[in-house]
Parts: sequence; structure tokens; C-alpha cells
Amino acid sequence: MNCTRLQAPERLIFGGGRHHPEQYIIQQKIERVKELLFYDELNLSEISYKLGYSSVAHLSAQFKKVTGQTPSQFKAARSAGNARRSLDAI
Repeated sequence: MNCTRLQAPERLIFGGGRHHPEQYIIQQKIERVKELLFYDELNLSEISYKLGYSSVAHLSAQFKKVTGQTPSQFKAARSAGNARRSLDAI
């Protein structure tokens, strides 16, 4: 079977073949972690379990590798930049 015929569906699903499927899945999981951290829905341990990571340490290491910052740094930066203002201040 021709290799290009096997690669074509992967290109459609994973952005033109720029990313390996595993990298795509990791990126999507990290985006979900960012969302959960931003909205403060779950703590890191719960997020780790919910998304199928083997440990909080593994999630944190992968998060830092992808984003360049730890989950705690991300959460602190997002919280500082999006603090609610009072109606009087608007």
C-alpha cells in the first residue's frame, strides 16, 4: 500500500501533517488543562486524574514543556491579568 494514501487522513485530522498525532493529543490536553485552571474548576490533582495523567508531576512536566511555565505560574499570571474590577471602576 502506498504511504501517501495512509498519510492523507492524518493530514486532514492533525493539521496538514505538521504534528504527530501524539503531539496533537498532548496539545489538546494541555489546552483543556489551561481552561480548567483558568476557570478554577478543579485542583491540579483532580485535573491530572480527569485527563488520564499518571501523576500530577507528569502533568506539570508536560505542561511546562508545552507552555514554558508551570501550571501554578500559568494560574497566577491569568488570575493577575483578569482580576474583576468593581462597577465603579468601569
